[in-house]
Amino acid sequence: MRIWLENSLLRAWQKRGLLAYLLRPLSLLFQWIVAFRFGLFVMGYKAQTRLPVPVIVVGNIYIGGTGKTPLVIWLVQQLQAAGRHPGVISRGYGAKADTVLLLDADSDAGTAGDEPVLIAQRTSVPVAVGRDRVAAARALLQAFPDTDVLIADDGLQHYFLARDIEIMLFDQRGAGNGWMLPAGPLREPLTRRRDFTVVNAPEQIALTQIPGVPAAAVRMQLIAQDAYQLMQPQRRQALSAMKNSRMIAAAGIGNPQRFFMMLQAAGLQCEEMPLADHQHFHSDIFAGRNADCILITEKDAVKCRQIPALQTDTRIWVVPVEAQLDPGFAADLLPMIAEKKHGRTSA
Repeated sequence: MRIWLENSLLRAWQKRGLLAYLLRPLSLLFQWIVAFRFGLFVMGYKAQTRLPVPVIVVGNIYIGGTGKTPLVIWLVQQLQAAGRHPGVISRGYGAKADTVLLLDADSDAGTAGDEPVLIAQRTSVPVAVGRDRVAAARALLQAFPDTDVLIADDGLQHYFLARDIEIMLFDQRGAGNGWMLPAGPLREPLTRRRDFTVVNAPEQIALTQIPGVPAAAVRMQLIAQDAYQLMQPQRRQALSAMKNSRMIAAAGIGNPQRFFMMLQAAGLQCEEMPLADHQHFHSDIFAGRNADCILITEKDAVKCRQIPALQTDTRIWVVPVEAQLDPGFAADLLPMIAEKKHGRTSA
């Protein structure tokens, strides 16, 4: 029921229908509150904390998931290739810890959040999770003093942390109907400043067809890699080799349809099993499902791997993705970071 309601609301937010117009007065009130809060920081009534290293914030104004984690992983890899030593901070959606946690590949997703644990596993860079992002950043820099650039996974709206570069991410839904909550899907106005706009959309969708996307937006594509078995990660096979299997595709991400479309593009016919974003998995979630293979996302695998009944289910295969962006994006971003570090531009 919850998933159905969420999907129904998201569909309604793609147009300016009767529901949107009925909620429009509340949307305008919310917009005023957001502007007032931002103004408190601009006028200095609320203080920002500036860190001794450049800070890149990756976030979205469209409510829900748009693909931030793969973009953060891509950024980490680009920075490492350029000789930098990045670290990542995150709120950790669903994290239960009250204090700052420094993660490693074996950290518990239920305590730290699924996305930060996945980032730690995929990149092996320092990752800190905390409700207070400033405290998380300070703890990371103290524990890993070689860190020379920080990436904030989400946090566009967390103005207490000063940032040098902002990257706003959309997916193929764009800005929806362009209105703020609750009449639309936006947490901040579409006119909100940012340094870069990235759109997570397959190449067959023209960016000019996506509502609210500026002409200078950079396309990001998520490319499916060979699947690996959850129980034995060293056992891998190409998606094309799975075509004749009875398959279920399960996805607990912000927009499950992205995962399903990616598998369809790879030629797979799957029974679709959309789950809630940051789904709480239990041992019986796939019980009674008639399938040879159950394909899941890496984000969901982080939690499934910590449940014995799922970790030993030979049907479960993980489909990792790699973010692919225009090389020109990294060419524009890396010099900007260097300028921030050397103080040649204002933050």
